[in-house]
Amino acid sequence: MSDHENVKFDSKCVHAGVGDYQFGPVVPPIYQTSTFKFESTQQGAALFKGEEKGYIYTRMSNPTVEAMENSVAALEGGYKALGCASGMAAIHTAFAALLNGGDHVVCSKSVYGPTSTLLATVLSKFLIDTTFVNPSDLSNIENAMTDRTTVVYIETPGNPTLETTDLEGAAKIAHEHGAMLVVDNTFMSPALQRPFEFGADVVVHSMTKFLNGHADVVGGIIVVKDEELYPIFRTTLNQIGGVIDPFNSFLVHRGIKTLSLRMEKSSENAVKIAEYLEAHPKVEWVRYPGLKSFPQYEVAQKQHDLPGGMISFELKGGHDAGEVLMNSVKLCTLAVSLGGVETLIQHPASMTHLSMGKEARESAGITDGLVRLSVGIENVDDLIADLEQALEKV
Repeated sequence: MSDHENVKFDSKCVHAGVGDYQFGPVVPPIYQTSTFKFESTQQGAALFKGEEKGYIYTRMSNPTVEAMENSVAALEGGYKALGCASGMAAIHTAFAALLNGGDHVVCSKSVYGPTSTLLATVLSKFLIDTTFVNPSDLSNIENAMTDRTTVVYIETPGNPTLETTDLEGAAKIAHEHGAMLVVDNTFMSPALQRPFEFGADVVVHSMTKFLNGHADVVGGIIVVKDEELYPIFRTTLNQIGGVIDPFNSFLVHRGIKTLSLRMEKSSENAVKIAEYLEAHPKVEWVRYPGLKSFPQYEVAQKQHDLPGGMISFELKGGHDAGEVLMNSVKLCTLAVSLGGVETLIQHPASMTHLSMGKEARESAGITDGLVRLSVGIENVDDLIADLEQALEKV
């Protein structure tokens, strides 16, 4: 990446992470191998001791995986990245690297359902306590901090309410208390938001979503800001073993080449759809960072290059009306996940956030009637026409 450090973001999407390989391929080859041959026992020993650079075993490192990791690290502006088998593998590894028994976490209430479930059910068994707060009000973070708080974990915009947190303020609070700020940047991607620029220490993604962008990969990634953090995370990931494989890394790296273009188109479409929904008589409310009615509009303007492709809204008929809408769309696809080239629509309370439980969902502002829309890159007039014919049936 050294030849491309000073180029603009669009160029980094195309060129970041690509190195020199035998025979001069333009894209990194897929090194579909579990292990690597040593030239001698002496070389093998030197590799294990870290005295020589090279590859030993794909769980530990692999050229194809490393190329993808270097690409994401460059786009986020971090030191190094670690590819994981899923977004949840990345989140679990990040917590495992930073936490000890007895530590305390402050976490967004509006967060991917399995993240809150991991903290509440799995990590709690290891005496790790979590306080869930609405971090869009920074005083909630401050008031939740204790002398045991090690990690402040913010997903912004939050899933699925799109609640947006001032990262600069959150970082200041975390650091004043000796904690690290970990940010889930899945909804924005580095094309639209780069948390390190606002003081974050670690960034995680579900690469299944916008980074890959084509609904054909499950993967996650951790990006660390500083060199001293990297060995801690690498050792933890090697021991947990939740690594991404070379072929999925290849697909993600290919998807990243069009990241900037896809995010621009998705945002362009989402702005028009959000405005259409907000003006519709059957819509109760719309949450979208690009609307002036959005509660954290000024924060979004500061942190986001564009408002993104995620919209949450509720119909005046609540859950039942939303169910009719989702069962009536034809071009939009009724499916969980997000961030692909296709537009996806789903119901968080009965799908992605079911595991949270009703009380936790309601506390996070995830109403039973909330509909989440991940806007793709189709023709926006076609998407609005599809929503219109579905709304007519409500």
